[in-house]
Amino acid sequence: MTGLCQNKIALVTGGAAGIGRASAVARPREGALVMVADRADCTETVQIIQAAGGTARTVRVDVADEASVEAMIEATVAAFGRLDLAFNNAGVSGEMSKTADYSSADWHRVIAINLTGVWLCMKYELRQMLKQGGGAIVNTASVAGLVGMSHAPAYCAAKHGVVGLTKNAALEYARSNIRVNAVCPGGVLTDMTESAERELPGFLDKLTKHEPMGRLAAPAEIASAVVWLLSAGASFMTGHAMAVDGGFIAR
Repeated sequence: MTGLCQNKIALVTGGAAGIGRASAVARPREGALVMVADRADCTETVQIIQAAGGTARTVRVDVADEASVEAMIEATVAAFGRLDLAFNNAGVSGEMSKTADYSSADWHRVIAINLTGVWLCMKYELRQMLKQGGGAIVNTASVAGLVGMSHAPAYCAAKHGVVGLTKNAALEYARSNIRVNAVCPGGVLTDMTESAERELPGFLDKLTKHEPMGRLAAPAEIASAVVWLLSAGASFMTGHAMAVDGGFIAR
């Protein structure tokens, strides 16, 4: 896959850890220059990229805040001159409880970050890509955006929304040389799933048992799909929600 994103400028949100970090680290191997964004410190991610001979910068962002998102895009263009590829990955899991027991505060927080945040990122990414004459975007949805998942009403609703938003934008910009797709991971061993385990002991074991492959994915396995979706190798693919789930939704 060497060179799939050669000389492209890529933006990754949620790049401090997990799937975001794995995707940010994978981009330079494919030839991209990367802006790594997160609310958390991304210095370690940038150092990993630089140690491997890649080029990366970092910027703090709150994807639920429009001014912060706009500033992130401006910082990316100021640093690299353009924006070719964007991976909108920042997200939170939220509390684990049934719909009738779910708190209003957490509902609004999860929707703001996981759904509104993706829309805000796309809003400013698309404006920049339209100026340039093209680009590619991948949004992180989830298998919870394709099927139901109990004890996660806000997360499930937000991820279904991301799939719909992805399809909508794909149709709107298909003739503007901008592709928009989503990746839908199944169970992945990340800080987010480990946090769910702390709230619901046995969650990881249950998640693993539901995976036909009998294991959870590594973040790098999701990153490989993201890199391909953003690359010229997926040049005739847009509006697609790609399940990378070990066969989870094939049941």
